[in-house]
Amino acid sequence: MSSHLERRYRRALRLLPGWYRQRWEQDMVAAFLDSWLTGDPAADEYITWAAGPSWAEVASVAALAVRLHLRGPGTPRRCAWGHAIRRAVLTVLLVHAVLAVNVLVLLVWSGPLAGWLHVLPASLVVVSPGSVWPAVYYLVNVAWILIFVTLALGHYRTARVLAVLAIVPGLAALVQGQLTGIMPAPFGPWPFWVLLDLAPVLAMTAFHRDAPPAATRPWLLALPAGYVLVYGSLMALQATGNSAWLPDFPGLCCILVSLACLAHAARAWSRRQAAGTGLWSLTLTLLAAVAGAYRATTLTGYLHDPHLIDVSLAELLIVLTAAALVAPDAARAQAATPAPPPYPGAMAA
Repeated sequence: MSSHLERRYRRALRLLPGWYRQRWEQDMVAAFLDSWLTGDPAADEYITWAAGPSWAEVASVAALAVRLHLRGPGTPRRCAWGHAIRRAVLTVLLVHAVLAVNVLVLLVWSGPLAGWLHVLPASLVVVSPGSVWPAVYYLVNVAWILIFVTLALGHYRTARVLAVLAIVPGLAALVQGQLTGIMPAPFGPWPFWVLLDLAPVLAMTAFHRDAPPAATRPWLLALPAGYVLVYGSLMALQATGNSAWLPDFPGLCCILVSLACLAHAARAWSRRQAAGTGLWSLTLTLLAAVAGAYRATTLTGYLHDPHLIDVSLAELLIVLTAAALVAPDAARAQAATPAPPPYPGAMAA
């Protein structure tokens, strides 16, 4: 009959993937129990009721669970999510970098920031003379470019540190805006910060020493290409007098993800055996979920305008439909893979 201490450890080990528990749970539980039990029946009886698992042990199990769920090749099907999350994070950081390049270009040209970049009411954005917020805002944008480049180059720790620092000013501005009703600088609203700042920073834990490196050259080339394609098209609309067609930023995210899903679905259908197709389908599914959530959470900003509500709902429907096109291929990306190799010593720490 298992002791209370053993049951508590087994509950903590439920954080680990099932395939890993099946292989290593008995050894791990035995190691944990050996670290507590003394061989004295009276002392051991008390220990089984009062001891462990400690917070450090639970934290180590949780850290191992994250690594196992996001490991690279040779792990079960669910670990395709690790590849997809890394690609999705790089894509979101690419969006940040493209936005940052545009902000810096507008700064050089001394033009006003484009009103559609954020869904903040202009009346709430106030920068007092002599304020440090404009400098902070531009510094954060430079940081996002550095974060994207360093992550693409494989400097994961540096990228994570910079990313954590980069999201702090936006949070501070939002808290100040929440308390005073006035945003001190044109940072994004709460949905932007949570979905496009905080979430990718947390998901950067998927980048670890066991993760396969990203294809550096294509990702770095995507930065200038993305800027030219996105902002070239938007400037063309403005130049032709069709600025009313410009979507807001959540709508632009939905449109871009939808176009990517359509292009990728066409490629997947024409080349069903193309390597990596399923992983990109899974990545686009994640990005569609983020874009759809961002679009849905910003609908309240347009309650005064039924036309904009209709447009926003149409954008939401489009991105969900596009995601449905790649969803079957994304499911195939998680097809069974060979059994995982042993992972001895994983809990040695």
